[in-house]
Amino acid sequence: MHYTTLILLLAILTSLAYQLGRRRSHTLVGGPTRVRQLHSLPSYYGFYTAIWCGLPALLVLGLWLIFEPNIITSLVVAELPEATRNLPEAELGLVINDIKNLAAGNIVSTEIGPAIQAAADHLQSLERTSAAALTVLILVLAMLGTSYAWRFISPELRARNRVEGVLKALLITSSTIAIFTTIGIVLSVLFEALRFFRQIPLSEFLFGLTWSPQMAIRADQVGSSGAFGSIPLFAGTLLISFIAMLVAVPIGLMSAIYLSEYAGRRLRLSPSRCWRSWPGFPPWSTASSQHSQWRPSFATAAGCWDSTSPPKALWPPDW
Repeated sequence: MHYTTLILLLAILTSLAYQLGRRRSHTLVGGPTRVRQLHSLPSYYGFYTAIWCGLPALLVLGLWLIFEPNIITSLVVAELPEATRNLPEAELGLVINDIKNLAAGNIVSTEIGPAIQAAADHLQSLERTSAAALTVLILVLAMLGTSYAWRFISPELRARNRVEGVLKALLITSSTIAIFTTIGIVLSVLFEALRFFRQIPLSEFLFGLTWSPQMAIRADQVGSSGAFGSIPLFAGTLLISFIAMLVAVPIGLMSAIYLSEYAGRRLRLSPSRCWRSWPGFPPWSTASSQHSQWRPSFATAAGCWDSTSPPKALWPPDW
């Protein structure tokens, strides 16, 4: 089963688990009219059951997707002839790519030998077995989780606390991953920059007039020494910004003049409906005093002016 189909099936099972948990809470207290006897709202019991249905299965699915390719590749390589297994890493990688392309029905870069064909057939067999095993495992975990949560539901169960605890753990985990990802990006850029400036002087990078990053990466490649002057990059950025301003400034200025001096009331107030949705945007700055009632904004809370009327200097003209 394809991974997308499996995820959709898991989503359907999770939705059904939510309904089962919610109805279970109603049944335990004698109907929806007696939900006050429950510790939490019925929806929390539904979420509690849905979490037990979907979360373990999703964790297993994620781990499976991480480790499955390496395990299958190792099993395929183990079946190759010894001469092929002893090839250098780069050449062995090309052979593995040919095997994967052949198994997927794509074009391969070399002639198809008996060993490559057998390895491709073995790869297809392993992938089918893996997909079937994953499908069965996900469905079993989803049903076991739903059954466990359904049996564990009781009026005294603190479903809200448990659901909020799981959500809090997920948010903390996501934040931690984001933080470490950011740190990794910064460290990667920093170390690569240090390696770069060990080979290219900083003065050449800042004041060089030529940008031609064509240099040999390996000893067997042919390439020039490369030129890494950043002035062409800065000049190109400034040129693009200047061209963009040539287009944006006249259009924006003429649009503002037209809306403020010539446009009709309906057309003039249309953009203000969008601007009012911006947090902290003063409501009196998007419409005239005849069509917009003054309301205190963030500035009044800071004591910048009286909350009953906006500052006269910023009040728009009476259109």
